Amino acid sequence: MAGRFAPRPTRTTVRGGDVVVPGGVPRQASAAAGRVRSWAPDGALDLGLVLGPLRRGPGDPTFRAMADGSVWRASLTPVGPGTLRVSAHGSEVRGEAWGPGAEWLLERLPEMLGAADDPGAFVPRHRLVAVAQHRRPGLRLTRTGLVLESLIPSVLEQKVTTDEAYRAWRLLVRKFGVSAPGPVGGRMWVMPAPRAWALIPSWEWHRAGVDDKRASTILRAVRVAARLEQAVSMSAEDARARLEVVPGVGPWTSAETVQRSHGAADAVTVGDLHLPGIVGWALAGDRDADDSVMLSLLEPYAGQRHRAARLILLSGRTPARRAPKMPRGDIGAL
Repeated sequence: MAGRFAPRPTRTTVRGGDVVVPGGVPRQASAAAGRVRSWAPDGALDLGLVLGPLRRGPGDPTFRAMADGSVWRASLTPVGPGTLRVSAHGSEVRGEAWGPGAEWLLERLPEMLGAADDPGAFVPRHRLVAVAQHRRPGLRLTRTGLVLESLIPSVLEQKVTTDEAYRAWRLLVRKFGVSAPGPVGGRMWVMPAPRAWALIPSWEWHRAGVDDKRASTILRAVRVAARLEQAVSMSAEDARARLEVVPGVGPWTSAETVQRSHGAADAVTVGDLHLPGIVGWALAGDRDADDSVMLSLLEPYAGQRHRAARLILLSGRTPARRAPKMPRGDIGAL
């Protein structure tokens, strides 16, 4: 697709949601073809940038970026499990889906690829942001229409290293989810249904490295899963308010959720360990910036603060490390 730009991956580009989708000749499908839909975006579109935030680590069992240039996702839709393959063909995007949730996924394919987003509403106010936008014209904000799918892994990422969170998500989905329908069965997995999450024994949470606080938050969320999924029809602000009614879900988690479920362009993440320092360093040379300073620096982007933060992350401008990386913990080994 137009607008492809793939620098060497860094920690910052990964946090910005950049997934390298290499080009190549698609391999012939060995399984029965699924339902198909084609859609032509009205501008540049980079599949790796748009869908990258949905991947929870390189070993995510629900997400694959393939060598043929396609992106695969396995989702639990309101009508059942579904697998979606998205690939670029000239100026069009082709979606192919399998399983009970196939029609649901194809119906929402344009929104998932940023059709509801308006990149033209963004006006860069800093040279660094303008350069990042110029280099990444295919950046659009995805809208999945699925709340729990983004909420649960966001809860797992609370107060731990990304490695710990990704490991927990990988282990729990593989053990308690279901095999994805279609040609990737046995290689990709659909996350557990709410009742399956509720029935996970306490020792399995422990083995996955999930402490009682995060496990309890997920259990409280799945008990009201239907009410949380209804938040898709609300504005991002109202959806965040409903999510934060669940004890253990705060502003950080609700923002990370609606950024994906709603494509919320203004839902900037506060309470993050690294983001304020990165934004402060990129825009003002202040590596010690806190949330209040970050919000002040992003004020010129009101209404588009999340997009601005993503472009800053994708710019690669980060302060040099001053301390060793946070050690990885594993409570499952205790």
